[in-house]
Amino acid sequence: MRALLSVSDKSGLVELGRGLVERGVELISTGGTARTLSEAGLPVIGISEVTGFPEMMDGRVKTLHPAVHGGILARRDRPDDLDAIDGQGIHPIDLVVVNLYPFAKAAEADETTFDGLIEQIDIGGPSMVRAAAKNFQHVMIVVDPKDYLRVLEVLDSDANDTAAFRFSLAQKAFAHTAAYDTTIATALEVVDTADGTLSRKPLTLGGVTPDHLLVRAAKIHDLRYGENPHQPAAFYAEGEWGFGTAQVLQGKALSFTNLLDLDAAARLALEFADPTAVVVKHTNPCGVATASSLAKAYVKAREIDPLSAFGGIVGLNRTLDVDTAVAIAETFIECVVTPAVDDDAREVLSAKKNLRLVVADFASENDRSRKDVRSVMGGWLVQERDQVAEADTVWSDGLEVSPGTVLRVVTKRQPTDEEWTALRFAWRVCAHVKSNTIIFSFADRIAAVGAGQMSRVDAVNVATAKAGKSLNETVAASDAFFPFRDGLDEIASAGATAVVQPGGSVRDDEVIAAADEHGIAMVFAGRRHFRH
Repeated sequence: MRALLSVSDKSGLVELGRGLVERGVELISTGGTARTLSEAGLPVIGISEVTGFPEMMDGRVKTLHPAVHGGILARRDRPDDLDAIDGQGIHPIDLVVVNLYPFAKAAEADETTFDGLIEQIDIGGPSMVRAAAKNFQHVMIVVDPKDYLRVLEVLDSDANDTAAFRFSLAQKAFAHTAAYDTTIATALEVVDTADGTLSRKPLTLGGVTPDHLLVRAAKIHDLRYGENPHQPAAFYAEGEWGFGTAQVLQGKALSFTNLLDLDAAARLALEFADPTAVVVKHTNPCGVATASSLAKAYVKAREIDPLSAFGGIVGLNRTLDVDTAVAIAETFIECVVTPAVDDDAREVLSAKKNLRLVVADFASENDRSRKDVRSVMGGWLVQERDQVAEADTVWSDGLEVSPGTVLRVVTKRQPTDEEWTALRFAWRVCAHVKSNTIIFSFADRIAAVGAGQMSRVDAVNVATAKAGKSLNETVAASDAFFPFRDGLDEIASAGATAVVQPGGSVRDDEVIAAADEHGIAMVFAGRRHFRH
């Protein structure tokens, strides 16, 4: 058995080479890879011994040769292929371990010149990767050092067990070369040729808004339909975080709208550190509460608007325990999303055959999890996922949380300690309600929600109408500034004693004066939280 190793990333290389030699595999290698293996005391055949030609043009040509590609592409179940390579003295290559020149790293670096960037375009590497991936039924292609240990394990196993693994490696290999070529194309797109010379700027590949948006998601399954029965739909996921890791433990398959509601519920529940339950209807919360236990939080959240909670979506930020499960089972709930579930709780909910119980991992933050990607006709919008980081602070006059974000009291009256707690609670919630929104809240639960209205006065009126009772001793939150004092006047009439809003209106002074007239404490957050 022969293996060809030619890697830029040499992590784990020596360990892999040693493991292959111990299994009787003959090593072929190139350049720096061959030196690394040889210095580790491993027997290596240089690529020039295989091709009969020296490496040329500073390494531009070394593996582009029939002795290499014939050995990779020969089909072992085709006698004519084997006769063809045998007639030319070519030996089969059974394992190809290749990762490519670090083009992305070079493209991101300020100091890389245009000519230097061009030299980081790998030619022989992608050719070998694609050849081996095409012939995956007979050749194992490895592009990721994370797979080295598994490769050695598979070599020790029954050959009949390797087919699926070979195919998975081929899939990863084609994705690897596709991403590589996409990065090259993206870097060359920003090259300036206006003055007849070729100059470049560093390429941004990571972070929330890279220079090129690459979305690669596998279809998890088709959905029954989209938002409406006439719309075909499916669910895709990157599989690394959030609903890409979700398991539906019971109930019917998730629908398009189920997933949107579950996402809204999870986003809001994750804003809180204390045991928190969220009840969502049509992506807006109709109940949010915290308590000393998850069960108590859920009951409080449900009872805020029990009519809307019927048939709702529940989001939890703790392991679903048996007490919470018993409370959930008391009424009709469509779906529950939770980071984990106890066995006893699962048994309780199993009696609710149509309830969809979803467990998902939201703890593994990375660049992709910070991105919000949405479509418009003919394009994509990308932004960083909104989080209410400023609500985690101890608010006081003039406290600077981050550059340009100052949380401060702007009225004559300061909030009481209980009002501060309620304001923080309301501020977290209003960021997850469709704009324009006004939230009325107590320290541990929302009192009323005015969601998605065309004016803030309308949002207040919707909230008070939904509450159907006095909102005295509540606080209020507005996701954006008050353009006029009328919204603040309506909030005061409803009974709120304190308000949090971003501030920033040309009429801020008028709104602050209105708050002082009503004896309301007002906090400016310095940050808007629209949700469209």
